Amino acid sequence: MEKLHLPAPRIPLPNASTAAFVILLMLLTAFVFLAVYPNEFQLQSLVAGGCEPRRLRSTNFLGPVALPVPDPQLRILIGILTVPDSYQRRHLLRDAYFLQPNLTVSARIDIRFVLCGVTTEEQRVLVAIEILRYGDIMILDCEENMNEGKTYTYFSSLPGVFNGSTGGEPAYDYVLKADDDTYIRLDALAKALEGMPREDLYMGLFIPCKNITDRMGWMTGMAYALSWDLVEWIARSEIPRNHKAIPPHGEDVVLASWLRDASLGKNRFDMNPRMYDFYEEPTPCWSHDFIPDTIAVHKLKNNTKWAKTLEYFNLTVGLRPSNLYNMYQLKQ
Repeated sequence: MEKLHLPAPRIPLPNASTAAFVILLMLLTAFVFLAVYPNEFQLQSLVAGGCEPRRLRSTNFLGPVALPVPDPQLRILIGILTVPDSYQRRHLLRDAYFLQPNLTVSARIDIRFVLCGVTTEEQRVLVAIEILRYGDIMILDCEENMNEGKTYTYFSSLPGVFNGSTGGEPAYDYVLKADDDTYIRLDALAKALEGMPREDLYMGLFIPCKNITDRMGWMTGMAYALSWDLVEWIARSEIPRNHKAIPPHGEDVVLASWLRDASLGKNRFDMNPRMYDFYEEPTPCWSHDFIPDTIAVHKLKNNTKWAKTLEYFNLTVGLRPSNLYNMYQLKQ
């Protein structure tokens, strides 16, 4: 019997316009995914596990896309000492720093929330979620405390965490320790530090008031900066290691005593009146009304004080009309 030979079926090839449409659709899908889930493309950093931050944040705290700065002129780490249960405060701070204007100087500023060990099941789960979402948590090997060595543990841990991550260069030029009731204006901070020495630096709001020459003085705990060489010294010296806490003194007074005993921190800068406490009643020297060139405001103990501070510094200036809310209610 003769076989019947049927022609092979022909699969139509897409024409040029169809191919272009498919490519355009794929690109549009990728763009939408990047816009909606930007953090899927960021390398998160859990410094407690010894991983260094690999994305350089040149302007805002945790922006939609963390843009790398190839060679920043200034590198600053801000460690905000807080406690595991302060979830709401950390979220407020993230929003407040995210909405700040871009930096006007070539600088990289990394902000980390510094905790001692988490101890409850709730903390282990909720803090882990923060780490996965934001990558901005540092967990120290210590028990949570106010004046029993947390400051020492923070500073002394940093060289071990970051050294080796920058090819032999110091990881940062300056390291700040800050309270979680302090609001720091990042551009003002960067501009102030830009012209200061990169070694043996101790900068903040000094006590006694406007008396920077007083050898027994110290920088208040609201926020102060040390140059990286002093951070490395704290990590290796027996002076701070043997005097982590000196009751009844606070840890910031103790840190000043370390520097004094070692004849360090000679480049001292008092940022009064640009760093101050939230004004409620007349106090000598450290509390006054908001000023335009503010670096930091302290003692923002509740949301009302935060709202007044953020309103003065125009953090809602970018609000635009929308059918989703009444602008009059938000702007009155």
